[in-house]
Amino acid sequence: MTVTIVGAQLGDEGKGGIVDLFGEPADVVARYQGGDNAGHTVVHEGVEYKLSLVPSGAVRGKIGVLGNGCVVNPRTLFDELDTLADRDLDPDVRVARRAHVIFPYHRVLDGIEEDVKSETDDEVGTTGRGIGPTYEDKAGRRGLRIGDLTDEDVLRRKLEYVVPQKRALAEDVYGVDVGEEFDIDALFEEYREYGERLADEDMLVNAGDFLAERLDAGDNVIFEGAQGTLIDIDHGNYPYVTSSNPTAGGAATGTGLGPDVIGGGEIIGIVKAYLSRVGSGPMPTELAGVEGDTPGYEGNAGEREEALATEIREAGGEYGTVTGRPRRVGWLDMPILRHATRASGFSGLAVNHIDTLAGFDELKIGHSYTLDGEELLTIPATTEEWGHCEPNLRTFEGWDDADWEAVAADGYDALPANAQTYLDYISDELDTPIYAVGVGPGREQSVVRERPFE
Repeated sequence: MTVTIVGAQLGDEGKGGIVDLFGEPADVVARYQGGDNAGHTVVHEGVEYKLSLVPSGAVRGKIGVLGNGCVVNPRTLFDELDTLADRDLDPDVRVARRAHVIFPYHRVLDGIEEDVKSETDDEVGTTGRGIGPTYEDKAGRRGLRIGDLTDEDVLRRKLEYVVPQKRALAEDVYGVDVGEEFDIDALFEEYREYGERLADEDMLVNAGDFLAERLDAGDNVIFEGAQGTLIDIDHGNYPYVTSSNPTAGGAATGTGLGPDVIGGGEIIGIVKAYLSRVGSGPMPTELAGVEGDTPGYEGNAGEREEALATEIREAGGEYGTVTGRPRRVGWLDMPILRHATRASGFSGLAVNHIDTLAGFDELKIGHSYTLDGEELLTIPATTEEWGHCEPNLRTFEGWDDADWEAVAADGYDALPANAQTYLDYISDELDTPIYAVGVGPGREQSVVRERPFE
């Protein structure tokens, strides 16, 4: 059986925690897109693990697969694996031979382009990890794949083709002095060694074949998406997007398995009970801006909204796992969730951070938008139109703080009544059942209504 985990908003919904929650019966956890820009936090036996590339299930002894849709920085991969080993974990991680490789020059160029765009307020707010430039090389048919690292002749030939282009771009177009990140010999030696380690540790796989064989053998497989629906390159608010497809369709192209495999299993949309994002782009229900990220930010949106935004940000730990940047926060946005539900075909929902919203007298949800006098129930197709949308807010009574571990143990009916009203509204609007409710960071701090593998 398969379960696909998809972020339903703008990333940071708590996907890793849901993989951890539902992952006990799973044998394999496969990432299908993204790279080490995809920070996720897993709490296991009271210990917190912050990962950016290794699949979430690795801390619980599951086989982790980085699929062909991923872009892989070997430095990050081995740093994370070595760090986990230092903490007495021995994760079994396989890497698709067809996955593309992030090189140091990709990271340099990523930073240069963001700096240039910032001069005209057009920056996307990337993590600077080289993700976009790597996918760009993939689409331009000049990228190097993981399998290339194990063939010295192929590795050198491809580096000799692409590195001079990248050096010329940095020096001649952007006027930047380059360093060892653009040194062919240094890159060849370092990445040849990565190839040797990948081969020696038996980490290389043909992802599609490997996963199909595991499914044929009766294994349970989780497909783990990174980021969220609204930063999907096709279905998000372009250009403020990532360079791959976090939506459920990406699980097929990013693993080498057919759409019938993905659609034949469960597809669970992960929802944060409010909205957050790192980086630029429209956010109609935003409470207060973040300097450098919110378009047109000119200071406080008002003392009350600023105070609400700060309180939610601090209570929810809304700082980027990878970057440490403060996230923008706002009320839950139903047009986003309707769009995400259609794009991925959710069979169930997991709603996180209900505990974070405890203690407020009232809460709001963006039920719809108004654009040019018309009510919209889902997001418009262009980012420019989305930026002109005004949210139509519905007000909900808040709920008090609670003994959330006791609530998790007692089940859904133990949730505060007003929290249930809030959750029932979400489920009814999306016509999708809620499988789990997150009331804390640990796996045991979740109200589970449905276990997809059981």
